[in-house]
Formats: sequence, structure tokens, C-alpha cells
Amino acid sequence: MKKWIFKSCNPKLQKEFSDALGIHPIIAQLLINRQINNIDQARYFLDADLSTLYNPFLLTDMDRAVQRIHKAKEHNEKILIFGDYDVDGVTSSAFLRRLLKRFNIQAVNYIPHRMEEGYGLNHGIVEFAKDLNVHLIITVDCGINAFGPIEAMTKEGIDVIVIDHHEPDGDRIPAALAVIDPKRLDCKYPFKNLSAVGLVAKLAQGLLGFMPLEDLDLVAIGTVADVVELCGENRIFVKRGLPLIERSQKHGLQALLEVAKIAGKKMKPYYIGFILGPRLNAAGRMDSATIALDLLLSEDALQAQALARNLEEHNQSRQKMQNEVVDEALSIIESSESLKSQPVIVVHKEGWHKGVLGIVASRLVDKYYRPTIVISVQDGMGTGSGRSIEGFHLHEALANCASHLENYGGHKRAAGLRLRQENIDRFSQDINSFASEILKDKEWTPTLEIDCEVPLSMVDLTLVELVESLEPHGEGNPTPVFCSGHLTVKSPPAILGRDTLKFWVSDGNKTYSAVGFGQGNRKDEIRIGRKLDLAYNLAIDDWNKAPTVQLVIKDIKITP
Repeated sequence: MKKWIFKSCNPKLQKEFSDALGIHPIIAQLLINRQINNIDQARYFLDADLSTLYNPFLLTDMDRAVQRIHKAKEHNEKILIFGDYDVDGVTSSAFLRRLLKRFNIQAVNYIPHRMEEGYGLNHGIVEFAKDLNVHLIITVDCGINAFGPIEAMTKEGIDVIVIDHHEPDGDRIPAALAVIDPKRLDCKYPFKNLSAVGLVAKLAQGLLGFMPLEDLDLVAIGTVADVVELCGENRIFVKRGLPLIERSQKHGLQALLEVAKIAGKKMKPYYIGFILGPRLNAAGRMDSATIALDLLLSEDALQAQALARNLEEHNQSRQKMQNEVVDEALSIIESSESLKSQPVIVVHKEGWHKGVLGIVASRLVDKYYRPTIVISVQDGMGTGSGRSIEGFHLHEALANCASHLENYGGHKRAAGLRLRQENIDRFSQDINSFASEILKDKEWTPTLEIDCEVPLSMVDLTLVELVESLEPHGEGNPTPVFCSGHLTVKSPPAILGRDTLKFWVSDGNKTYSAVGFGQGNRKDEIRIGRKLDLAYNLAIDDWNKAPTVQLVIKDIKITP
């Protein structure tokens, strides 16, 4: 059961939007709910036009990066692209490689092995670059806090361009030739929440003078998978990039869509977040992310099919490993009252697979509604991944406990860290002391924000289609949540597939099916004739029949 919070209605602004833009009042209110306060902002949001992208040279050091890459072309230099092993890092690496190829610049990709090398630049890359006679390294999705390795490269005469979107260490910036990160304190770029692949897109815009549409499929995938806010430029990239995934000419994406069984479907952020992203991530979690990069760069259909099948196998192994670690973590937490009562759950064990820690942390956050850090210990060293909740900035919390950590990085909702085993208990105590202050007034009940309360009789296919005009939905632009009260259950509840609850409801005028994914545990509460209030997303059910409205359950309140 969740606490329902109803967003405030603004009839005056609602009417202004409706009159000026010719939109339905409910759509106008949904825009207002997304912090859109004037007609220009509303038009910008609805149009999501590539022509409204900001000048890339507003990014600090973009001019220096562009000049250095042109110099590399003039002198026939080889460039090393150093990327992260997650989807944002891999799509950034692939896009940058394709971008440099346009300039006939030879480039070499390097993605560290998650288990053997860990996250980010390491000192070993200096020798690797020297062996290749490389004098320019471009980092993507990492580097903003790699002070030591970048200093070492600079001393060896290697220029470094950092392209990163993670939080800097205050006002400290590594001594690179160029550091492109909108979160730099001295960067005046108007939009701060670009993903790394979004920043590579800005670099492309700076180098070419236009946005290369054929690679917006990569930008959309990396942006959605990194769970950055789908507003501002991110929304433009994703809205314009999603259709390009469906008809992508890249052999790798075609093969990936086929193996994931979503070829031919209208592309939505859901498919990236829960189907494509996990498969691209699986390589870096279970082995080397180079497999995913090779897939995205493949120019051979047969090779792409083989790589896609390889990723599918890795994903299945990841799912099995993830479930095992979740079960073990739950057992540890449930056997400790102190763990369950703390504001931040810090759970650790020897030998957990480091590639699934972030996913496990997310699952535990879903269950306990607590910021959670999951740590795997090996040879006296702990590697951890954390996920947070609304109102608790995880990166700031780690910065407050930095004396216990070897290193850390990330942002407000997700972060990674390394620490010595003997420091885990002290770290747990300190982060919980910090959290006790930050979250002292926090209600430990998950909340559900309701966009609009509507009579079920107002819901029809036209409204569903209007709501779809606000897509893509995701972080920062959530799928609208409606609620309807005084409904009557019209059918016995059924359990479908994996824990999906389904039944029919009516307000006396209209009757629709309602489905609740993962809500099979509520079956006993539902019976014919029972009265309830329902919070839901709107969807269309067109499975083997004419399209009809379907209510996707977010929560149920049984009423007297």
C-alpha cells in the first residue's frame, strides 16, 4: 500500500495552455505537473525539435576539444577512446568511433574489464597508449575524477579530452587538455543532465555543425539506459532517436532486436530499459563489454547475429547470478533487525559477483524503500554499488564518508565505491549517521503521485492517444498516473504469467480490464462486487483483437 499524493490542479494555466496550443485540458494539466510553467516551455516540450538544441560551444572546453580533434586529423594521429562498460559508456564509445571515422581518423577503443580493472581510467592505460603511439585519449562516461592517471598521461606528452557527466569533486578538475562536463561548477551550459552519449552528440554537433541523425539511435539507447531525466535535450534526443532504432541500418541493432524478440515493434523507453539495455549491459557485467561494443560497430550481419546470441547467453547468466545474490542479500537483511531499521541498508558478503551489485541494490530499494549499498568482498577489498530514493543524494552521502573509501563516484540516485573490508562497519555507521539527519522527517512509506483524478467514464481510446503524445516517458517525465474512485470489481481475479493480476472494473458506465504486474499477492483482496479506488497508467490492449483501453495498476485501495 502506498501513500497517494495528488498534484495540485491549476485551472487558469490549464486554460492558457489549452487555448494557445489547442490541447486537451488533461494534457495541459499533465504539462503543468511536469513543472512546465509557460507556453514557450510547453511548446518546446511538445515539439521536441532538433533545431532547438543549444549551441554545443556553450559547454566549457568544447572549443578546445574540437580544435584538438581537427589537429589530430591534420597530423594523421591515432586516437584512443577510453569508455565505461555500461550502456551509456558503450554507446558513447561506438558513436565517437563512428564520428571520428567520418574524419578518416584512425581510432582504437578500450573498455576496462569490470572485474579485473574496475571503473574508470587506470595507470596501466599510459603504457597501453605509448605502445600504440597514441598522443590523444578521449574518455567517455568517465574521467572527471581521474586526477592521478590524467596527470601521468600529461607528463608522458599524451593529451586527454574528458567527456563525462558524473559529479566532479567540488571545483577540482583534472589537468586534461579539455574537460567537457556540464556539472563543472564553471560550466554555464543551460542543460546539466545530459548522459555521456548525449555529450558525444554535442561533440558531433560541434565538429560537424549539425546533428548526425543516423546515430541518434545510439544516443536514445544510452540516454534511456542511464536513467537520466527525459526532459530538455534528453527528451529531444530520445523522442527523435526511438523511431530510428526500429529502422536502424546498423547490423548490430538489427540482430539485437531480433534476438530480444522485439523486431518490428514500436520502440518505447520500456524496451530499452528492460530488454535492450540489460542485454548490452550483460557483457560488461559477466565478462567484457567489448562484445557489446563490437556488436554496435559490426559491419557484418552474420558476425552481428553471433554477437547478439552471445549477449543473450550472458544476459541469461546475469539473471541467474542476480537472483542468487538477491536471495542471499534478503536472507542477511531479514535476519538482522538492525539492518532493517537503519535509514541506509549496507549489506555485504564475500564473493558476490561484482557485475550484478547495482541491479541487486535496485531490487532491495524496491522492497525496503531505503537507500541501499551492496558490497562484494574479495581479498580484503570491498566493491560496492548503491541505489537511492527521492530526497537522498547518494553521491553527497559518499563524499561525506570519503575518509573510509578508497574511491567512489556517481550521482544522486546511483553510485559506486571501493573500500577496505575492515572499513565497512565504520562506513555503514557514518553513512547512517549522515542519513539520520537528512532523512529525519522522512516517511518510510512509498508515495505515489497522482496526476489527475478522473471518472472512469471519461477514459477512452482518444484520451490514451493524447497521453501518448507526451512520450517518451521515463525519469523526469514519468508515465502519467490517473485514479478513479468508487469502482466495482466485475470479475474474479486471475493470475497471468509471472505474478500478473488481472480483473475487470466498472463505474456503472464503462468497464475496463485492469492488470497489475508483480501484484499477484493482492489477489485475495479482489472479489466480485468489491468497491475500490484504482491508481493506474493508461494503455492499449490490442492483443489479437481490436484495440481497447487497459488500466495498468499502480495501486489499489479497497473502500468500504
